[in-house]
Amino acid sequence: MFGRAPKKSDNTKYYEILGVPKTASPDDLKKAYKKAAIKNHPDKGGDPEKFKELAHAYEVLSDPEKREIYDQYGEDALKEGMGGGGGMHDPFDIFSSFFGGGPFGGGGSSRGRRQRRGEDVVHPLKASLEDLYGGTIKKLSLSRNVLCSKCNGKGSKSGASMKCSGCQGTGMKVTIRQLGPGMIQQMQHACNECKGSGETINDRDRCPLCKGEKVVQEKKVLEVHVEKGMQNSQKITFPGEADEAPDTVTGDIVFILQQKEHPKFKRKGDDLFVEHTLSLTEALCGFQFILSHLDGRQLLIKSQPGEVVKPG
Repeated sequence: MFGRAPKKSDNTKYYEILGVPKTASPDDLKKAYKKAAIKNHPDKGGDPEKFKELAHAYEVLSDPEKREIYDQYGEDALKEGMGGGGGMHDPFDIFSSFFGGGPFGGGGSSRGRRQRRGEDVVHPLKASLEDLYGGTIKKLSLSRNVLCSKCNGKGSKSGASMKCSGCQGTGMKVTIRQLGPGMIQQMQHACNECKGSGETINDRDRCPLCKGEKVVQEKKVLEVHVEKGMQNSQKITFPGEADEAPDTVTGDIVFILQQKEHPKFKRKGDDLFVEHTLSLTEALCGFQFILSHLDGRQLLIKSQPGEVVKPG
């Protein structure tokens, strides 16, 4: 985003929400957030809006780069740089990072364990008119990411990971560039040190199979059943067969049928049309010819006795 250096807006609100001074250390912020978040957690009858505000304030102030922007330019500058305040994490995810998924021991809140959904993978699938008329089975070989079986998707031999120091565990970085007098550019991007995951793994502790990537590639053959009468652009879905990732609900693989052009027939809905050229004699005196159907049947097409066939 390009623009003039923003007027200084409120830069004390987040400190007030957490109840700490502007000189608070990272440890002070952690303690203040923990105490207030437990008190205001919706599962304990707390105010959901207050709980959301606490998480938002802590996420900004715990990130050195975001805190610097906030201290220098205020809340409005942060919102401009993040597209209206976007890019913030789910408040329940931030809470669960402190308490291991359950706010008060054991299973904890279902909201605290919410997982994001992986993206669906969409593939076009070309099918002839014969395939769509009679039905067919197409076998397709695909590669996808699956959770590493050796480390159960942890990426490390011990199962441990560390908060990324480059982004303080948020997975995102904010960069400010001075373009000229009174002109700044703010950009938010995924942290290059942890690839947006918010955590890093010690080199010695990396899983030898996935090299710390948490996933490995797997080849799989899918049988796609094209049913009789399926339409162009119709979807065939394989639930949960897309790329796997840690703490993510696996998306679907979706095939979209693309009907290939046929040299003889045109399809309109459930009807087939065919064009046939007649001579003048055939049009006036009658005609007959053999038409091969899509399933191989031979159909005799002929005019009625005495019928005169007009063009079209």
